[in-house]
Amino acid sequence: MTVTTTRPEAAALHERLTVVDGLIVSNFGREIFEDMRKGGITAANCTCCIWEGFTETMRNIMRWKAWFRENSDLILQVKTTADIRRAKAEGKTGIILGWQNVSGIEDQIGYLELFKELGVGIIQMAYNTQNLVSTGCYESRDSGLSDFGREVVAEMNRLGILCDLSHVGPVSSRDVILASKQPVAYSHCLPAGLKQHPRNKSDEELRFIVDHGGFVGVTMFTPFLARGVDATVDDYVEAMEYVINLCGEDRVGYGTDFTQGYDQEFFDWITHDKGYARRLTNFGTIKNPAGLDTIGHTGALTEAMLRRGWSTSRIEKIMGENWVTLLREVWGA
Repeated sequence: MTVTTTRPEAAALHERLTVVDGLIVSNFGREIFEDMRKGGITAANCTCCIWEGFTETMRNIMRWKAWFRENSDLILQVKTTADIRRAKAEGKTGIILGWQNVSGIEDQIGYLELFKELGVGIIQMAYNTQNLVSTGCYESRDSGLSDFGREVVAEMNRLGILCDLSHVGPVSSRDVILASKQPVAYSHCLPAGLKQHPRNKSDEELRFIVDHGGFVGVTMFTPFLARGVDATVDDYVEAMEYVINLCGEDRVGYGTDFTQGYDQEFFDWITHDKGYARRLTNFGTIKNPAGLDTIGHTGALTEAMLRRGWSTSRIEKIMGENWVTLLREVWGA
C-alpha cells in the first residue's frame, strides 16, 4: 500500500487505521480497486443500485461477483464486520454492497431477503424522489414513510440491513428514524449550517438521528460544501468538525461519494428523476476537494485531520472505527 501524504507521521498513522468510506459510487473495475488499495481503504459501501429495478440490480450484483473472483488479490466481499477486519489483515479492500434506492425490490418485500443473502448490507430508503417507501429530498412535498415503507423498515431490521437516509426528505427521515428498531444512518451528507442545500441536513436533523442512536457520515461532494468547487481537503475536515461539535465524535464517520471514472452521461442519469424524467438539479463542474482528488489520495484526509489538531483517538473513530461499531450493531456480526 502506498499512502499519499507529505508527513511521515501521517503516512504511518494512515497505514495503521481501519479506513471505512461510507459511500463510493465510482466506475468500478480493476483500476478503481487498485486506487482503493493505494488510498488504504479497508472497506467501503459501494453502490450497486440507484434507479435500477430488480433485474438490472441483479445484473449489477452478478458483475460484482465476477469482480470478486477476478480481483481477489485486491478486494473481498464484506458481509460481517469480521470481514472488514480480515480485509485489513490481508491488505485488501472490503466491499459492502449497498443501494441508494429501494427500487431494486420493486414492490416485493421478500426480495430483501434474497439480496441480503447476496451480501447487500446497506439500503437507502429513497434516491432524491418519491418511491413506494418514502420521499426523496428533491420532492416539493414530503409525504413521509408509507405503510408499505414501514413493512420494509421492519424487514430490513429483521434481516440486519442498514437504513440509509442521505438523499431522503426530512419528514420521511424522521419517520424512518422513529420506526426503526435499529440505528439508521446518513451515510453521506453535509450540514445545512455551513451551506443551505436540499441535500444538506439541518442541525436539528443531525442531532435527532444521533439522539436516536443513529449515525452521520460526512460527504466531500463539493456542490454541497460551503466553498463549492474551491473547497479543499481542509474544508472537508472543517465540515466533519462542525458535525462532530453537534453530534459528538462517537457516531460520526465519513462517506466521500467518490464518482471517480464517470463522464457527463452518468451525471445526467443520476440528476434526472428515474434517470430520464424531470431534471432534479444541475451540479455543473464536478471537482473533488483539492488535495483529495482521487480515492488513492485518501491518506491526505488523515493528514488534514492531524493538521487540524485532532487526536489519534478521534481520527481512528472518524476514519473507520465508528462505522465498524454501527455495522456490528445493525448486522449483528
